[in-house]
Amino acid sequence: MSGFFRERGDGIDLFVRLTPRSAKDAVEGVETAADGRSHLTARVRAVPENGAANTALEKLLAAELGLPKKSVSLVAGGTSRLKTVRILGPAGEIAGKLARLAPH
Repeated sequence: MSGFFRERGDGIDLFVRLTPRSAKDAVEGVETAADGRSHLTARVRAVPENGAANTALEKLLAAELGLPKKSVSLVAGGTSRLKTVRILGPAGEIAGKLARLAPH
């Protein structure tokens, strides 16, 4: 299950598939794409204009993980559904929170 994130020295890079314009903001779980890569799936109500959906994703992940918003930032995939989000902090602690957040 750890294939949807990669540990770094200063935290974790999380791979996310984001669906904007949803009925609710939610983290739904982990999926494996046809190419074999895993990612966390999330939905936000925000529209994908002027970075609104990306900002909503950062806020959602920070709230779900109990972290300050400044610890969560988008680092790749700004205009794509597949994104990389960097989460700063103790990697082991964040990995444990992600495991609870994303059941099989």
